[in-house]
Amino acid sequence: MQLLDGKLLSQQIKLEIAEQVRTIKINGGKKPCLAAILVGNNGASETYVASKVKSCQEVGFDSKLIKLPADTTERELLTEINKLNNDDQVDGFIVQLPLPKHIREQKIIEAISPEKDVDGFHPNNMGKLALGLDGFVSATPNGIIEMLKRYNIPTEGKNCVVLGRSNIVGTPMSLLMSRKAYPGNATVTLLHSKSEQLREHLKNADIIIAAIGIPEFLKGNMVKEGAVVVDVGISRVPDASKKSGFTLKGDVKFDEVAPKCSYISPVPGGVGLMTVTSLLLNTLKAATRRHADK
Repeated sequence: MQLLDGKLLSQQIKLEIAEQVRTIKINGGKKPCLAAILVGNNGASETYVASKVKSCQEVGFDSKLIKLPADTTERELLTEINKLNNDDQVDGFIVQLPLPKHIREQKIIEAISPEKDVDGFHPNNMGKLALGLDGFVSATPNGIIEMLKRYNIPTEGKNCVVLGRSNIVGTPMSLLMSRKAYPGNATVTLLHSKSEQLREHLKNADIIIAAIGIPEFLKGNMVKEGAVVVDVGISRVPDASKKSGFTLKGDVKFDEVAPKCSYISPVPGGVGLMTVTSLLLNTLKAATRRHADK
């Protein structure tokens, strides 16, 4: 069993990005700039955004953080998005999800300019992904693809099960794994809460990408020997023995599943770190595109 080490890969890719930024500056170009909008005081969201800002500093990007109170109206948030859409200093930006319940997330996603949508959630970018066109791929699936590629995981003709059908991970992941490319060319099954014979599908899978959002859902008896398992889930599970009061758990019961795997990603230290790094790659791509067009 070998770990798919998101920490190690993330460090390697950040060094590569930093080198590209240095080249841009030497050639008289502008440093890429990533902006983030954070609405409210969600602790997990604040942590995620802080890690993104820190990562920008590590690779030499400029960054901009816009913090808005929880009672910000939908119209006020749309106004901030419009400002960023038209800000020539900003190459890409994200609106951190989830949003307060009084704000319609889909309306916010659709308001972001597709050319600056480095999260890859806009319908234009999702449509390009479905058609195999060049656009921004959602950060988490893009990070997983990078992980599979850099570990030289064989995917062509393999049975790949994607567990979970969210628009953020499951659906784009299934499209990426079935496309005519590497990693890809797999036979993909997309499983969800209504799927019948779920265990049978999982037991037949060469590659399992678990993104169902249920802590330790995937057990050892659901996985065949030699499978590749990518754990996307990350949940806070109460744990009185921890100072924080919780433990982070993935969608995979690691101790049971890992001994059967050829490769497996840990939680934490796996996909989550690749997601942030993938966001940096998308921002670099956005900056390169925008300034090449001028």
